[in-house]
Formats: sequence, C-alpha cells, structure tokens
Amino acid sequence: MKNFGAIVKRSFISGVLVVVPVILTYIVLKFLFEAIDGLLRPLIFRAFGYDLPLLGFITLLLIILLVGIGVRSYVGNRIYRIGDRLLKRLPLIRPFYSAARQLLDSVTGSAVHSFKDVALIEYPSKGMWSLGFVANHVHVQLGDVTRQCAVVFVPSTPTPISGMAVIVPLDEVHPVDLSIEQCIKFLVSGGVASPELIKDKAKTVPTS
Repeated sequence: MKNFGAIVKRSFISGVLVVVPVILTYIVLKFLFEAIDGLLRPLIFRAFGYDLPLLGFITLLLIILLVGIGVRSYVGNRIYRIGDRLLKRLPLIRPFYSAARQLLDSVTGSAVHSFKDVALIEYPSKGMWSLGFVANHVHVQLGDVTRQCAVVFVPSTPTPISGMAVIVPLDEVHPVDLSIEQCIKFLVSGGVASPELIKDKAKTVPTS
C-alpha cells in the first residue's frame, strides 16, 4: 500500500505539472479574448453597422505583439522585471511560472544556459527518429557501470514548449546541422517545413 500510495502521489504531481499550465494558459487567453471581443465588437457594430467575428482574436495578437515591443524598451523592460520577480515569489504560481520561463528561454535561445544542440535520437523506439534539443550532459551509474549520457528534450508537435525529457547514452545522440529556429519551424509545421537534407553535424556532404 505504501508503494501504491507513492506511485499515485508521483503520478498525480506529474499530471498537475502537465494539466495546470495548459488550463491556466487556456483560461487566461480565453478571458482576454472574450473581454476584448465583448468590448470592441458592439462598439464597431454601433459605429459602422457590421460585425467582425475575428476582431477579438486579431486585437489580442496585436496586444501581445505591442507588449513584446514594449518589453524591449527601457521602461517596459523595468516593469516586466518587477512583474517577473513578483510572479517568481508567489507560492502557487512560482513552480509552474519558473519552469515555463526556463523552457521558453531555452527554446528561444535567450537564456544563458540554453539548449546546446539539435540532435536526432531513436525515440520512442528503435528505427523511429525524433528531433530533440540537447539540454545537458550527465553521468548515469547503473550498478558498477557508469555511462556518459545526454539529457535530450524531445518537443511535441505543433507546440514545442511541451514534450518529453529523456536520458540517452551519448553515443546514441547524433547532433545535426540544424539551428534551434529551423527545428522549431519543422515541429510547428508538423514536418511540412522540413529541410531537404538533415545531416550529421560532424560530417560534410561532398559536392558533385
């Protein structure tokens, strides 16, 4: 019963770490969309006599873009840093916010400790290849044998900010000649925007 309780506890925590950020993101975006849509659409209808169903969505995108531009300014950056420190201190939000920020910073390459390489690994089974980001290198000791491994984050499609972190023996990790941005484009497009050639980073393809 003790082992069963521990398994249930670990499973519940893992589920919370996946479900809660998704639900919070959905609630926030839904709230913003409905608030903007509910405010602007009646005004536009009364002023011009026609309805714009996508007005809230387009306005939300513009607001996000403007916030991004504002954060790049000195004053906006100062306000953002104050809010960032505040969120990192809130007990309930802190674990999810900090983890999400670290992952986003790594994917966008803005963090000091960002992903090291894009690599191919045989995952989820032999003969099936997945693109992933090499996050770190670790040593794994199993019994008397110690192996050098890589921690590889395998993003999901089409939302590369979620996925699986797997530990792979270093000799089974194949860095490829793709940038982080190219890999993200590949993932978001579901493989449609894939390069014609994915080659080993350590090798060159001879020209004909």
